[in-house]
Amino acid sequence: MDRQSPEKLILVNRHPNGVALITINRPGSLNSLTRPMMVDLAQAFKKLERDESVRVIILTGSGRSFCSGVDLTAAEDVFKGDVKDPESDPVVQMELCRKPIIGAVRGFAVTAGFEIALACDILVAAKGSKFMDTHARFIPFILKYKSALRILNTPLTCLLQKLSRIIGVNKAREVSLTASPLTAEVAEKLGFVNHVVEEGELLKKSREIADAIVKNNQDLVLRYKAVINDGIKLDLGRALSLEKERAHDYYNGMTKEQFRKMQEFIAGRSSKKQSKL
Repeated sequence: MDRQSPEKLILVNRHPNGVALITINRPGSLNSLTRPMMVDLAQAFKKLERDESVRVIILTGSGRSFCSGVDLTAAEDVFKGDVKDPESDPVVQMELCRKPIIGAVRGFAVTAGFEIALACDILVAAKGSKFMDTHARFIPFILKYKSALRILNTPLTCLLQKLSRIIGVNKAREVSLTASPLTAEVAEKLGFVNHVVEEGELLKKSREIADAIVKNNQDLVLRYKAVINDGIKLDLGRALSLEKERAHDYYNGMTKEQFRKMQEFIAGRSSKKQSKL
């Protein structure tokens, strides 16, 4: 067990360019999560969401693992707590966070770690990284408790529905029913991972993406993320209507000055293109 206090197991660093870095910092246990760590991680996202100086969040793990899941030696504290408390659930707070979250994954992202990776908006993974859902291997452990349903209702449990929507139902069945690893390379082909890079380039690539986001209009970045994330929960027809409604609301709220600046920007781009011809 680490002798560090729970506060030091979740590190938060704010950079002056508007990018914040959260690090799960328990490398000796492959960044497995205790109850205090889960609370601290959830609260870290909540605080950064409220911090107006932060525009993008990068989440990573120290050492050779992103997050190996819940620490089963401390499982009783996790499973017997208030499992429906959104304040202590990292995935809930990540989903409530309006700002883009980039996951920088190296090594293993197992079960709860896999679910946290799924809650990121963009994923960069080091070569050889693996994502695993090991719930199907928990039966002997679950039988020690009076209710197996309580284990399935633990914080973070949202993996099955999200995974099937991202990589397809059949592949999601295979990953979860066999508890076999999904490699970063395969995950990239399936559209789950955005970029696979050398381990030494992991944070560099993540920061490059963050910097590209920061350069854009912050209000529109937040609106775009919201309409994408809200839309994927709906069928296509309702999602298209949602996008049109929010676009209409946005343009209705624009002032004449904002329209003028938009037209000037478009005109400036057109003149630049013509000068290059």
